[in-house]
Amino acid sequence: MARQPGARTQVAFAFESVYGTPPASGYRRMPFATTTLGSEQGLLSPELLGYGRDPQAPIRDAVNVDGDVVIPMDAENLGFWLKSIFGQPVTTGTTPRTHTFQSGGFTLPSMAIETQMPDVPRFAMYSGLVADRIQWQSQRSGLLTATVGLIGRGETVAATTAAGTLTDATLPLQRFGNFQGSITRNGAALGNIVSAQVSYANNLDRIETIRNDGLLEGLDPSMAALTGSIEARFADLTLVNQAIAGDPCELVFAWSLGANASLTFTVHAAYLPRPRIPINGPQGVQATFEWQAARATSPARMCTAVLVNTTTSY
Repeated sequence: MARQPGARTQVAFAFESVYGTPPASGYRRMPFATTTLGSEQGLLSPELLGYGRDPQAPIRDAVNVDGDVVIPMDAENLGFWLKSIFGQPVTTGTTPRTHTFQSGGFTLPSMAIETQMPDVPRFAMYSGLVADRIQWQSQRSGLLTATVGLIGRGETVAATTAAGTLTDATLPLQRFGNFQGSITRNGAALGNIVSAQVSYANNLDRIETIRNDGLLEGLDPSMAALTGSIEARFADLTLVNQAIAGDPCELVFAWSLGANASLTFTVHAAYLPRPRIPINGPQGVQATFEWQAARATSPARMCTAVLVNTTTSY
């Protein structure tokens, strides 16, 4: 009996044209580090009395399909995940191509993802997946990855793949590194930053109608949220004064591999809270700013992600 190692697993990815219906072909292999995507169906404990102290058999509850996928921040494949979070981008140029994703859209695509474990064998197809959130952390060293939270509709498990032949030959893996990143505030480099965390959430509303299969009817995006934190060495009063004044600023998180591969994530109106500034010993003093973003006056949106690469379209 074969045992399944994680090194022999794959994730097949495709956008759906009809919500909850996996396409018959067109899947591509997606690079990933870990995934918790799966289907769960809980058990309800019976409340009945009169049968003694031993309970009756439990009742099956509704089916929930969700989980996280940890992905590399790279120049090509990241665009598919950004499309799932923000919707269809505006693409311009030829070589390189510039893909602009904007927050606030009301239409989000659904996806089908198959987790492939060929040694068992177990091929689990998850349909009706919509991206609920994406988050990442920047620091001086270490791997730069993002976590995408997904909510889906159903799971189908089979002994053979339903995704067919996977395509990935045209998308080389070009990973961004933490050392290639920068942070600016209102166009000026923001120094003394130890780490930064960004989280964007669609806050999906689950449409939980009565069905004989226990599945979701659908998912609607509600009010989006863009939050994060900046941990800074206390060297000046720039961020503290802004927090006290209550004024917003523009924060730009950027990574570059050259003229043909870059990622720029712009928070157009970030509001900083007034932080506590503790002194924890003889080392340098650090302050953490848990910022929140809002819709800016110009441009009239909360954030913009610009991905530059050689991919034709998403």
